[in-house]
Parts: sequence; C-alpha cells; structure tokens
Amino acid sequence: MTLREHIVELRNRLLISVLAIVVCTIAAWFVYYKALDFLKEPFDQAVRPFAENRGLKPQLTFQGVGDPLTFRIKVSAMLGLVLAGPIWLYQLWAFIAPGLHRNERKWAYIFSGIATPLFAGGVAVAYWTLPKGIQILLGFTPETVQNLVELGKYLDFVIRTMLVFGIAFLIPLVVVLLNMLGIVPAAALAKFRPYIILVIFVFAAVATPSGDPFTMCLLAIPMCVLFFVAEVISRINDKRRARKAEELLAD
Repeated sequence: MTLREHIVELRNRLLISVLAIVVCTIAAWFVYYKALDFLKEPFDQAVRPFAENRGLKPQLTFQGVGDPLTFRIKVSAMLGLVLAGPIWLYQLWAFIAPGLHRNERKWAYIFSGIATPLFAGGVAVAYWTLPKGIQILLGFTPETVQNLVELGKYLDFVIRTMLVFGIAFLIPLVVVLLNMLGIVPAAALAKFRPYIILVIFVFAAVATPSGDPFTMCLLAIPMCVLFFVAEVISRINDKRRARKAEELLAD
C-alpha cells in the first residue's frame, strides 16, 4: 500500500469515527437528564447525612446564563464519545492491525480483553467511593457557611476521579507486559516490593482529587493486590522462560 493510500484510509477511518461520535452525541442529548441523575447520585448520597448532621443545604448550581446549555453539550459529547467507543476503537485497530504480525495481533487481543475489565473495575470503584470522598470534603465547610458547588467543576471532579482509578488499575497489566518483554524480571519486582508499595500509596495520595485517606486507601489497596498478582504472573513467566532456555540448551 502506497503512502497516499495510507493517508486516504486514515482520512476515511477518522471520518467514520467523527460521524459515529456526532451521531452518538445527538442521541445522548435526549438522555441527558438520566445521565445527569447518574452523575449527581454520589453527591446526593454524600449530601443527605451531611445536611442532616450539619443543618446545611449543599447544592449543585450554575453560575452563568449560558452554563446550562454549555453543560448539557459537554455531558452529551462526553457520553457520545463513550457510546461511540466500540466504533472508533475498531477503526483505530483496523488501521493499525495490518502492520502487525500474527503473534503481535494475538497478544494485542489478549491485553485488550484484560485491560477493558480492569479499567471498568477502576471506574466502578471510583464511583462507589465518590460519596464518601465528597462527604469528607464537604465536612470542612464551616457551620455558618452554605456550600454551593458549581456543576461544571463537580463534573470535572467526577470524571477526573474515574479516569485516575481506571488508569491506575491498568498499571499492573503494564508490569506484566514489561516482564514478558524481558525488561522487568520478577526478581527485581520482589526486591523492590516495599518501595513499589510506598510509591503506590504516594501516587494514590497525589492522584486522587479529594486527597482524603479513605479514597487514597481505596485506590492504593486494590493497586497493591493487583501488583502482587502481576508479580506472581511474572514469576511464573520467568520460570517458563528459564525452563524453555534450558530445553534449548540441552538440544
């Protein structure tokens, strides 16, 4: 395939991806209120006990005349990007796959199949921990002060938390990949395990938007468990590689 044909193919696949995102964004416009209820649920769960104990009424608000429209477009575009994910991910894969060897495509399928539930699991944990994190942060509000939370900033907070948790859950998969490439042996993982655990907790403390110990531990502890699983897999892989090398040497 010539360079011009590659460029034409890339243009066509980008066009299909953009059209899919636009169509899904238009569809998401009509389910905006259901999506908004889903995003507001962690805040509502956090506010109920907080309001009862403190006698306050934290609220999600808009600050500008055009903010409701801008926010609806933002939520619809975000949801459209997610709904169109299978289409634009396929277009990306269809453009890259022809340049990969058969073995490389097999490993790409395997790691994609593992990465998807890991990322989804991280997002689910983040959504589950959000009410507690929000409650802790709202708890610093003085009793004589009302807390009016701008809806746009709240959405950024929720999305950032979900992305941090989702990406963090993928780190052990990267460790296994580096081990399979022969870059990080299992012996090195075992040797530096205490330092790695310390780095995980520091990363959790810095990465979580709320910064409270509860949310930090709910991110760091699953990461540590996944790291131990990655270390076991790496150890098994190193033994398999060493056994194969011995067989080749014997032959």
